[in-house]
Amino acid sequence: MSTMHKVLTATTAALAICGTVSIVASPASAASRNGKCESGEFCYYFNSGNKGSISDFTGSVGDYGTTQPSCYDFKGAGNGKGKCVKNNAASVWNKSSKTVRVYFNSNYGGKYQDFKAGAKGNLNSSLKNQNASHEFAPKSRTNLSYGLYKASGGRITCGFDGYTTTPGRHEGIDIARGVGSDVKALVSGTIIYIARGHTGSSGLSTISIYNASAKKTVIYLHSAPRSSLRVGQSISRGQVIADESWHGVSSASGAHTHVEMRPGKQTHAAKSVGDSHLDNPNPTSFWHSQGYNVR
Repeated sequence: MSTMHKVLTATTAALAICGTVSIVASPASAASRNGKCESGEFCYYFNSGNKGSISDFTGSVGDYGTTQPSCYDFKGAGNGKGKCVKNNAASVWNKSSKTVRVYFNSNYGGKYQDFKAGAKGNLNSSLKNQNASHEFAPKSRTNLSYGLYKASGGRITCGFDGYTTTPGRHEGIDIARGVGSDVKALVSGTIIYIARGHTGSSGLSTISIYNASAKKTVIYLHSAPRSSLRVGQSISRGQVIADESWHGVSSASGAHTHVEMRPGKQTHAAKSVGDSHLDNPNPTSFWHSQGYNVR
């Protein structure tokens, strides 16, 4: 899979144009947002030095939206009032009792800056007017691309595509490190399906692992399953399950592992070729709940 942001790749499992997906959160805290920075709130200011219009929040928001009237906006009096918060904030005041993390990307991803309880100050040069989400009490997480290999050098080459921003058909996340790299289970569970496949575009491999507590199946495509794996076997988080390969894709696409979260107990990845129906929700919140950043 190419590392270009938008690349068309045909396989037996996916016809994907890599893109980014934004899920605009509904303003659940809108009732308490009055443009005043009050106790218990995290507040953005339109200008540096805690000046200008204020946008106040009582909880985490994964995406502020980009257009009125649906976006989270600056509500207080002063410069910037009425503008959407996304990519427009310059300083903050954290009047809550928890650390709040400001992210460069939507859905709690990319570069970030933490503000402890009571802290106020300017966003740094990476985040000033480039803020896309914030999170109360962020947990320490491992990057998904590291967790798959437990080694450096992994990278996401194609992200989840919700069929909204491109005509792509990609309901998983492609992660690559290099042919032969150990592929490890990101989540514990029970193997419910294995297809070993073979190298080449017609030899798709599949490992489907069901996690009963989360009621989710994590499916791994394209890598070569270890010979010891069997249906019904219990798998621990971090256990080696495969070697990175190109089972089901051409060598020109590069060795990688397609990782897909599916609701419920599912043996196969979502249909992609010639299909326009979205079967899987955005997996970001699931991966966060498992202790991973989607990067």
